[in-house]
Amino acid sequence: MGPRDLEEPTSRKRKRPAPEIGPFVLRSLLEDLPLSADGDRDDVEINCVEFLDRNLYVGTSASEILHFFQIPPDPEDASAKPSYILASRLPPAFHEPPTSARPGVQQILLLPKVNKACILCNWTVTFYSLPELSPVFGTTQIRPCNWIGGIDLNLDPRGAGQDGKSPAVTVLASLNKRIRVIKISEDPRGLRVIDFPGSMISVRRDSFACVADARSYALLDVDRLQKIPLFPISSLDDSPSGNVGGHIEDISGNSAGGLSRSTSSAQGYPAGLSDDRGHGRSTSLGAFMSGGSRRHGPAGGNDERSGRETPEGIFRERSPSPAVATLRAAQWDLNSGQSANKPLPTPPTVSATTEAPPPGSIPTSPPVYLKPHIVSPTPQEFLLVTGTGPRDPGVGMFVNLDGDPTRSTLEFDKYPDELVVDGRGVGVDPTPTTMDGEEEGFVLASMARDFVEEQRYGIEVQRWDLDPGEAETGKFWLETPSPNEAEQTARIGLRSVVDLGDIYFDEVVDRLRLKRFQPFAIRSMDASILSLHSVDSRTAMSLERVSGERELFESSDSLPEGWEEHRNEEELQFAQRLGHCRTHLVAWSGKNIWWVVRNPLALRLDSIISAAIAPRIRNVQTYPSLDRRKLVELINSIRGREAKTETEFLTLGYIRQRAGLLLFLSGIDALASPLSEPEYRITEDALLEGGLDPRVILALVPYLRNEILEGRTGIWIHGGVKDVADSFITNSTPTDNPEVMSDSVMSDHILHFLRRFLTAWRKRKGFGSIANENEVFKSVDAALLIVLLQLDQSSSPNGPKENSVRIDLYALVDGGVDCFERAISLLESHRCLYPLSRLYQSRKMAGEVLATWRRIIEGETGEGGDLGDGEQRVRSYLAKIRNTALVEEYGVWLATRNPRLGVQVFAEDRSLVKFQPAQVVRILREGAPGAVKDYLEYLVFDKSHTEYINELIAYYLDIVMTKFEESKEAREILAQTYESYRALRPPKPTYRQFITDNMVDEEWWHSRLRLLQLLGGSQGTASEYDVAAILARIAPYTQELVPEVIILDGRQGQHEEALKLLTHGLGDYDTAISYCLRGGSSIYHPIITGTMARESLPSHEQQAKLFNFLLSEFLQIEDVSNRIEQTSSLLERFGSWFDVGYVLRLIPDSWSVELVSGFLVSALRRIVRERSETMIAKALSGADNLKVTASLIEEIDAAGPSIEAES
Repeated sequence: MGPRDLEEPTSRKRKRPAPEIGPFVLRSLLEDLPLSADGDRDDVEINCVEFLDRNLYVGTSASEILHFFQIPPDPEDASAKPSYILASRLPPAFHEPPTSARPGVQQILLLPKVNKACILCNWTVTFYSLPELSPVFGTTQIRPCNWIGGIDLNLDPRGAGQDGKSPAVTVLASLNKRIRVIKISEDPRGLRVIDFPGSMISVRRDSFACVADARSYALLDVDRLQKIPLFPISSLDDSPSGNVGGHIEDISGNSAGGLSRSTSSAQGYPAGLSDDRGHGRSTSLGAFMSGGSRRHGPAGGNDERSGRETPEGIFRERSPSPAVATLRAAQWDLNSGQSANKPLPTPPTVSATTEAPPPGSIPTSPPVYLKPHIVSPTPQEFLLVTGTGPRDPGVGMFVNLDGDPTRSTLEFDKYPDELVVDGRGVGVDPTPTTMDGEEEGFVLASMARDFVEEQRYGIEVQRWDLDPGEAETGKFWLETPSPNEAEQTARIGLRSVVDLGDIYFDEVVDRLRLKRFQPFAIRSMDASILSLHSVDSRTAMSLERVSGERELFESSDSLPEGWEEHRNEEELQFAQRLGHCRTHLVAWSGKNIWWVVRNPLALRLDSIISAAIAPRIRNVQTYPSLDRRKLVELINSIRGREAKTETEFLTLGYIRQRAGLLLFLSGIDALASPLSEPEYRITEDALLEGGLDPRVILALVPYLRNEILEGRTGIWIHGGVKDVADSFITNSTPTDNPEVMSDSVMSDHILHFLRRFLTAWRKRKGFGSIANENEVFKSVDAALLIVLLQLDQSSSPNGPKENSVRIDLYALVDGGVDCFERAISLLESHRCLYPLSRLYQSRKMAGEVLATWRRIIEGETGEGGDLGDGEQRVRSYLAKIRNTALVEEYGVWLATRNPRLGVQVFAEDRSLVKFQPAQVVRILREGAPGAVKDYLEYLVFDKSHTEYINELIAYYLDIVMTKFEESKEAREILAQTYESYRALRPPKPTYRQFITDNMVDEEWWHSRLRLLQLLGGSQGTASEYDVAAILARIAPYTQELVPEVIILDGRQGQHEEALKLLTHGLGDYDTAISYCLRGGSSIYHPIITGTMARESLPSHEQQAKLFNFLLSEFLQIEDVSNRIEQTSSLLERFGSWFDVGYVLRLIPDSWSVELVSGFLVSALRRIVRERSETMIAKALSGADNLKVTASLIEEIDAAGPSIEAES
């Protein structure tokens, strides 16, 4: 919904026709411009506006440029606005056009990089210096010119020259028959000619320029001189204009053929139209650029405004033919808006501006000429507008640098008069020129809309960077703020200027600055405090305590005199930074110019809140009536939105605070309908996310207002929020009737809301961002305890635990309350034994906590619930205290009641009290014998204390053997597992995984799994237990305990027996392979224990020996298919462990070679590789031998001969 659809209900500071909820607003730049020099003309209009370095340039239809200079405001007053003085009124030089139409100043093109300005006035371009607009380049002109521009938007307009060269800017000049590419520096120089007649506008990115003539758009490559025709401007135009992404055409014009050596009078400019207002002598730029040679026309020619003859050059062309001139005049008349004040009943045509068809021709519908619009929202895209008529809807189409469509089209309610874009766009990578710009991309189009009784001009605003289906793609309508309705029906111009303008919003400062909130100063204390005789004794005691604390606090050290005024000044200075905005968009209409600036988020969203409030009178007092639906929609629209700037962060917080506060006040309004549960939740989320000081909410509930501690510096909140709270407290009706108070204020809905809200605030304890933390949380704790106790009296004791009030009460005392003594008295008076113990726990009063819990666990009754998992809480608490005596006492007590849990007291690594394992074993054997086994498991499996392995194995064997002796069914269950496992077809899990997945939930089964884990050596403790003793113990049940026998055979080195049992007894082939790789160790360890260390693995020779055993067993598998499958897989996967000759001797002759082809191929490759390695080693050894021999010979030669005489 746009701003035009809403009406502002109230106006606080200045009246506006509608709340400014759109993304852009208009702020005055300059009003009541002196467009006419003598003040006697009312038909002078603003044609164009530019702004650079505090210089404002305004081009008018009177062929004048008004140069205003900005005088900065007082730096001490941040809210002051700059003023402007008229520095000069310049009539640019121009040649009289061939028609009577004089549009005046058509363009002001500023080139700050070279400090030059190009002025297009009545189809003539002249050059000036900045900022004073003094003529440069002599009297060089470009004529007749339709448009000048085409500056590369990818470059910084203020950038300096590169490599020490003089800065230069390349522009495009649109002549009648071609486009000139001109380089402007210290001197202008023509670069090239583009054969594109009748161009009217150009926008360039690098070497790609999007241009348009009177009928269609095209894409030009100004470097390669190529053109891609695009689409017509009017969809009713049947003339051939190409298609999107059409064929590439050559547009390299012949510069020689384009030169005309005739005088200006020969080109159709009428003689006798000189105007001495021009600057000095007018010299053709072409003659200046062609080396200084000039060709003068007939003497006495006065076709120039200076009255002198002008040489012809490359920047002058023949005047257009009468038809073309008439078309150009018609185009200017159509776009100038001279008849904009007259409503048009039907879409206009241009038949009046075109010539009648010659007699005998076939009558055709007159062409519809629309003003072309080209903007470039991103470095890779152009936005073009097409339509059917000036008063029909327009369509914006995006094309890339190749001429291909890129995005969804935009729809304009009417064909635009002007078009600009702002923002780099969401999802578009920033460039150096857009790095500091806004991310959200908008397109602004000025147009005329037909309302019920009139036609009004305004600006249509919409996003260009979002898909049409997204929620933020709505359109907004922006009208001029002029109170004169005649000015509101005048055409609006739009322009993106070179420099940024600064705008100050004092409304933002007033709403966002922090102000002191004094709940007890707004009304007298007697009117806001409940009568102590109207409440129960506990509440009376609370009020007396709070009143006493406040008196004691206020009598403490006072702050320096004038501190509050100093704080107010600091807050004002800080907030003034938030009121500044910058923009490069301007709009004009009539005699006024405005900045088109992004509407600050604070004002935009606050206007939506204001639109949702309507006044209502009750008992001669005015109360706000709230449209809750609008507020809920607003809160949901900013839910989860992440702030990107400091101003946005403060704005979102302020809006959430104000909207949430208004919803809460609506809920406690006695005449309003109560809030629904979803509305309460939304209110809570808004207040919490906005960070509103909870004491503000407490101040609005008289029953809790006296729990507030303001602190020495008081409560400081946003000004807009303070106004809402002050108004409610001032207008609220005091009452001393407790029944009325309970019904109207302390309803269950309000209490539950306060419970959630205050509970959430308590979670913020310790946050450094919370001011006056001590006072805030003292107030919160006291109020929350009262609310919870109040709710607990009326809550159902059988309600769900997760939703019960008591759970929140537990959380409150668990977290520790700052009002500790008051909390103890309240809990004891309510006989809440368990919450009391938790309160002791929050203060680390270990003896009192454990004693209270022990009483509860042992059955002592009390209010406030019970421990539930009290034993677990005792265990956790014992790990956090340092008192050894308490830990030992309550650890043994807990181990007696719950052995597994009690053991954790002594086994907890994070426990602050440490016990030696031997000491714990002794303590448990004396105090809790049933917990010894659990502690031994912890020592062996978790801590790897191998000295307890035999003792733990004995525990497991006792359990398993006892079960086998007592139950034949247990033995049959084990036998059945073997049969079931052998029946499985490969691939299948290991037997260990099989029995784990098919676990029987009995103690003997778990003990057996643990026994296998110990025997398998998963702790690296194979040598720590007595193999012979275990074999003797399980001898009666070897048929039932096959895995145990396999493990023990492996420990004794009986690998052949172990592999035979694995292969034929269990059929566990994967475990058999693992047995060979690991040398018989750790074959039943859990996966979670990780891989074995390399040094614990057997040697390759030992592994090969075991694999040979395994191969022999695989060849004896009864099932032939299984035998072939397992043997082939073994040889292929582990072929490097086998000797090829040995394998060939074992493989039956009846087997096909294909069955062992993988093994044979890898074996042959290995043999070839080893042979090659041997040859290389031999060659290297020979080289080493030769080297040593050569060294020996050299040493012998160096030593020389020696003679040994016989004695």
